[in-house]
Amino acid sequence: MQNKGKLLIVDDDKSILRSLKILLETEFVTVKTISNPNSILSDYQKENYDVVLLDMNFAAGLNTGNEGIFWLNELLKTDKNAIVVLITAYGDVDLAVRAIKEGATDFVIKPWNNEKLIYTLKAALKIRQSQIKIQMLDKEKDTLSAELNKSKERIIGSSPAMNKIFELINKVAATEANVIILGENGTGKELIAREIHQKSKRFAKPMINVDLGTISETLFESELFGHKKGSFTDAKEDRTGRFEIANGGSLFLDEIGNIPVSLQSKLLTVLQKKEIIPLGGNIPVPIDIRLISATNKNLEELIQQELFRDDLFYRINTVQIELPPLRERQEDIIQIAEYYLKTFTAKYEKPQLEFSAESIKTLMNYTWPGNIRELKHTIEKAVILGSGSIIQANDFMLKQVDKKSEWPLRFEEIEKAAIKRALSNNKGVIVEAAKELGLTRQTLHNKINKYEL
Repeated sequence: MQNKGKLLIVDDDKSILRSLKILLETEFVTVKTISNPNSILSDYQKENYDVVLLDMNFAAGLNTGNEGIFWLNELLKTDKNAIVVLITAYGDVDLAVRAIKEGATDFVIKPWNNEKLIYTLKAALKIRQSQIKIQMLDKEKDTLSAELNKSKERIIGSSPAMNKIFELINKVAATEANVIILGENGTGKELIAREIHQKSKRFAKPMINVDLGTISETLFESELFGHKKGSFTDAKEDRTGRFEIANGGSLFLDEIGNIPVSLQSKLLTVLQKKEIIPLGGNIPVPIDIRLISATNKNLEELIQQELFRDDLFYRINTVQIELPPLRERQEDIIQIAEYYLKTFTAKYEKPQLEFSAESIKTLMNYTWPGNIRELKHTIEKAVILGSGSIIQANDFMLKQVDKKSEWPLRFEEIEKAAIKRALSNNKGVIVEAAKELGLTRQTLHNKINKYEL
């Protein structure tokens, strides 16, 4: 059924329309006949036909001798990719050839041969299906390019809290279990999702990201499930939904706690049936995705408030990963800051920069309400606006340092950060790193062992 396509036949001779309908209704999923050419455009836009079989001469209408070319051009104005096959009398072959030059797909001559007519229409349908496939591939390519062009950031951290997260990722990645990642804004939930995908059996296929917090209710089905041309006012062409683009890979539903209750049942149905029906369509499309979700909300509280379906919660929550806020993994702050310092000095073609001891203390004592995202933007801003080869504390332009959370920064922590930086600067060559630090090779080697670097 899916490959048969929809056919619109336009001819002012009703006996011809009846004959064509009988001949072709088993060859196409839909065959619509109209005798008045004035309704061609409204019918075409309403039903999104794959092929139009159009007579070139009408007893009433323009009476110019080339009415078929007029309506061909009107159709092409509506849809530049419209597939139109013309029916013409033998004496109008030259006119039909002109129509081909103006955009018609093919023509058949009256009286037609049934087998040849069917062959011509089927060939036209294949052209239409190829067009649709190319359009879908172009859209998928654009979507995938956007995903691939996202910053190739790494998960940074060696604190006990993060080591547990890494352990959990390694266990769950190899399975097909649905995963939900919980954590405050800016804690790196998408990075965790990407790590799970990259370590899964689906790594060769894409992970498609959908930010549910930015999708309106009216666009929810179109964005996730796709739509057919004409399914609503602005549906100018078919659109492939994110579920279908992610087929064979992973789908990351960010901010899943923001989905209105009215739409949660639709998402649940898709996850249960493992198929989607594009908006305006009627043929189910099977989907094979690994679902990873994330939210900064407490879903169990939302369930109690009847703002989140418990059956959807259990469907998405086979394994739960809770990301700690940055303030609860202070051991990782300088390591993350060093990573972004190196990233942004390269991006903005700045000379090698270093943190001063005071700036390290400032980073450690700040509460980071925006978590890693805020730290990243803070380092980027300091690299852009700072002067000299040393990043000073005031280069961060932080609004406040929470004195209540301040704790004395030990010499060992500053020394460890300096050694890590020197090793990074010299690509792990101990002799060169020792020279930079003013230490002997053996002393540096001992300290590397001490700090387990």
